[in-house]
Formats: sequence, C-alpha cells, structure tokens
Amino acid sequence: MTASLTIYGLANCDTMRKARTWLREHEISVVFHDYRKEGVDPERLRAWVEKFGWEKILNRSGTTFRKLPPERREGLDEQRALALMLEQPAMIRRPVLEGQGVLLVGFRLEDYAVVLSGASAPDRAL
Repeated sequence: MTASLTIYGLANCDTMRKARTWLREHEISVVFHDYRKEGVDPERLRAWVEKFGWEKILNRSGTTFRKLPPERREGLDEQRALALMLEQPAMIRRPVLEGQGVLLVGFRLEDYAVVLSGASAPDRAL
C-alpha cells in the first residue's frame, strides 16, 4: 500500500509499538506523529470525536487519566473530554491511524488486516 498514512500516538506506548511493528512487517509505511512532541490539532481531534464519539477517543484506562483528580474525571461530556485531550494528548486512545479513506482508532489485528489489505470496510474503533 503506497497511501500516505499517519499514525498518531506516543513513542513509548506498548500498543503503538505493536501497531508500528505490524505495519513494518506488512511493508506499510507511515508517518509518526508524537502527541507529546507535536501536540494534536484541535480540528482533527474534533473530527475523530464526531466520527467515533468522545467515549471511544478518550483513553480512560491510561495513567494520565487515572491520575486526574476525581472532579476532573467525573461527569464528563464531549466539551470537557475534548478540553482534557487537548490539554494532555496522552489521554487520546492510541494509536489513531489516518489517511486516504483509513481511520482506525486503537490497534486490533483484525481491523488492520481488513482495512489495510485493500478490502473495503467501514472506519472502526475499539
């Protein structure tokens, strides 16, 4: 596949490593966008949230989210979740793979295999 793909995430994330290894083994080149170094474009994040819902994009199981004080974790809505993810992009589920008709959130072997093999499949999230 020669399509231009970007994988968004954090360099030291185990799930990111698995996704990048899978992509490399399948000879799919991607550009890596590191949230810690480059942040996240607010409009791009909003587009992901519109497509999948903030509940799928916000990584509630990660350390960054769990370390928040209870008053910041509870009673979330889309606006508050977006603000948290923009403030601390480590709270965005990883990886997000995007480009030319591809938008995958999280890493599932089945999804990567189906979507990146050229077979038509809808955009999917964890």
